[in-house]
Amino acid sequence: MAMMLDESEASDAELIGRAKGGDRGAFGTLLERHYDFVYRAAYRWCGKKADAEDIAQEVCVRLGKAIRDYRGGGAFTTWLYSVTMNAARDTMRKTARETVKTAAYGVHALISGEAPAESEDPAEALWAAVRQLPDKQRDAVLLVYGEGLSHAAAAEAMTISEATVSWHIHEAKKRLKTLMRSAGEV
Repeated sequence: MAMMLDESEASDAELIGRAKGGDRGAFGTLLERHYDFVYRAAYRWCGKKADAEDIAQEVCVRLGKAIRDYRGGGAFTTWLYSVTMNAARDTMRKTARETVKTAAYGVHALISGEAPAESEDPAEALWAAVRQLPDKQRDAVLLVYGEGLSHAAAAEAMTISEATVSWHIHEAKKRLKTLMRSAGEV
């Protein structure tokens, strides 16, 4: 008699195979196992808890269809970074469109003194500056420094060469130095 593995003990590869076959329990376990990872990557990307939660939820929804396309050539988490970054970009594009609509209120709040105080945390100031970088530079910094990936793993997640990741990191450091100086942080 074959022994059934508890889903929490099953490997990602087993869960992915079962999820591709329509096993909702395996899919749920996979989501549960990696939700914190997705949320953390989304938060580093956008810097706002509510937006990170929205992005993580969007990734969960997208994963239902996208899991069928996962080929297993690399680590599942590397592929999941790509899905998360794409969802984050889509959410931020939508947010940017909505921001234009609320800009007038922001100016009014600033003038009337209702605007929230800026954070004094230097680390948060740095991550805020990272979020101002061009997409590829921001993604490279978030993956390498925010998530601790090697340049090779970041290259796989971004579907670019390792040398290109290194170049993006180099350029990002130069831009960050300028951004931080202009903000009076350096």
